Amino acid sequence: MRAMAATTSGALSCPANFSAAIDRILSGFQEGFLWPLLVVGFLVAVASNGLALYRFGTREQRPWHPAVVFSAQLALSDLLYALTLLPLAAYFYPPKNWQYGELACCLERFLFTCNLLGSVFFLTCISLNRYLGIVHPFFTRSSLQPKHAWAISAAGWALAALLAAPTLSFSRLRRPLEQDNCTVASPEACTRCLGTADDSRLEAYRAYSLVLAALGCGLPLLLTLVAYGALGRAVLHSHGMTAAEKLRVAVLVASGLALYASSYVPYHITQVLNVYARQRWRARCPGFANETEATAALDQRTYVSHQVMRGLMPVAICIHPLLYMAVTPSLGCCRQSCLGCRGSHTLEGTGSSGQVLPLNVTATPQTLGP
Repeated sequence: MRAMAATTSGALSCPANFSAAIDRILSGFQEGFLWPLLVVGFLVAVASNGLALYRFGTREQRPWHPAVVFSAQLALSDLLYALTLLPLAAYFYPPKNWQYGELACCLERFLFTCNLLGSVFFLTCISLNRYLGIVHPFFTRSSLQPKHAWAISAAGWALAALLAAPTLSFSRLRRPLEQDNCTVASPEACTRCLGTADDSRLEAYRAYSLVLAALGCGLPLLLTLVAYGALGRAVLHSHGMTAAEKLRVAVLVASGLALYASSYVPYHITQVLNVYARQRWRARCPGFANETEATAALDQRTYVSHQVMRGLMPVAICIHPLLYMAVTPSLGCCRQSCLGCRGSHTLEGTGSSGQVLPLNVTATPQTLGP
């Protein structure tokens, strides 16, 4: 007969042996697949974004143009995000065991979420700034000053920190029930850093993950779609651009949208679905007759999908330096060859700095013309 523990409210809780069996299955995927991807993502992202920040600091003329300010903030958030991947990879390296204490566990989750949100926010700022620079160049040059870009960046960091703050409450350590040495053969003796929440707070965490998906992905994506939609319409109706130039703009716009569609959107969707699947399993757990039934009821497809997206997210931050080259000249060693900008002009005239755009046209505040 299997024993069922009762909660303080009298409801039956999930037997410990069932939870341990599920933990072995789920941790096995992280130990075998996820940690190598995180290490590779860490190395490439630190190198690429570190180089971007170095060239911003040494090659950009001060004061920085707003496009450079937003690109530098994106590089910084990506670099800080990448730095959180190394302790996470060390944690997932078998045997999965957190050895750095509860404070480090909470801070790692907070910094991971905060810089992920910051990355999305500053990508949105770059998209909106690109739209204003092309469709409303005179307004951008006269009204959007570097101090405004710095103020917007500070607000973006504050918003990211505010949205990430609840992770300090949700994240905590789960101490081992056994005092043996932590090994692959005895995972019950290992310490876990809960990246989501314990069983008693799953409903609250599910609501929080929905807020993150809406404000940290959905709203920025909507703003980006509106900006790029207006940009595409203006370029499409421009009679002063060749088909090749329009194609380059289309590639630039498509790359930004593809970044959302292939990384941020599926990451947040799979995170919400994973929490919901975990809730469903926990609700059914007291009724399982044995471990075989418990493991058969596990929604492994949803879990694996979310872990795959966790591994692919570092790929997105490795691609970001390519987006910097579209708006900043300090990373323009490949600007003319990669974007076909040889002999091109900025929309605000040759006197503008930083806002380098692959368009061989001039513009008025209302329309694009020859």
